[in-house]
Amino acid sequence: MSVPHAGRDYPPVLHDALRAPFIALMALEDRFVDEVALAARGVETTIVQRAARAWIDLNRAEHDRDPRLDDGAPAGHLSAKVRSGLGLVPRRTSSAGELWRRRLGADEVAARIAMAHRPYHAALSATLAAARARFGVAVLLDIHSMPPINGGRARIVIGDRFGRSAANRFVARIEAAVATAGLEQALNAPYAGGHILERHGDPKGQIHAVQLEIDRSLYLDARLDQPGPGFDHVVALVRSIIDALTDEAIDMPAVLAAE
Repeated sequence: MSVPHAGRDYPPVLHDALRAPFIALMALEDRFVDEVALAARGVETTIVQRAARAWIDLNRAEHDRDPRLDDGAPAGHLSAKVRSGLGLVPRRTSSAGELWRRRLGADEVAARIAMAHRPYHAALSATLAAARARFGVAVLLDIHSMPPINGGRARIVIGDRFGRSAANRFVARIEAAVATAGLEQALNAPYAGGHILERHGDPKGQIHAVQLEIDRSLYLDARLDQPGPGFDHVVALVRSIIDALTDEAIDMPAVLAAE
């Protein structure tokens, strides 16, 4: 499992540079979804980012640097996420507007990449490679949380980059587990998965990566701030998804041989 957006460590430099209220940075968090993942974990390797997403976003590529914030941003085409202010280092949020009082030097962002972004992805790559070498297949469950979807019914959104990051059989097992829990779900809308799935998912190479977005109101309190009464139910759901993925992975060699 990977939990890239739940970090709650805020270095002093973030406070010093902050223009918006501090709560604007907290709004970037996948609030306490790391606690869900850790409570659901059995023997599974689980990699959790402790630094806040406001420091650096691990679900963006290294080149997704925002020229309106970062002196080291490369010239050329900007992704939609960068244009919206949610690049490698978030520049703004829709609710708070601009976050920072000053621009970032190229060396500042390069240091964050070296200290946080590259080690995280290196650890993911090594873990997945080791699992594939041992079992013939590796599965990554990338765990996130989302605010309640306005006007939408989905409480769980599964992302597989429209079939590019995982075999359909793994997605089907997650869908079945969510349906058994009685929750509305959606596939790839509005979240199809980001850089983590794009970088690490390789179905042809037997590395399957799926993103799981969980509605925060399912496991947090009414203020969406602290773990709430639904926490244990969501932990049980995530555990059932892990078990389903494990079962599918173990059965894959027989399935492939039959095909």
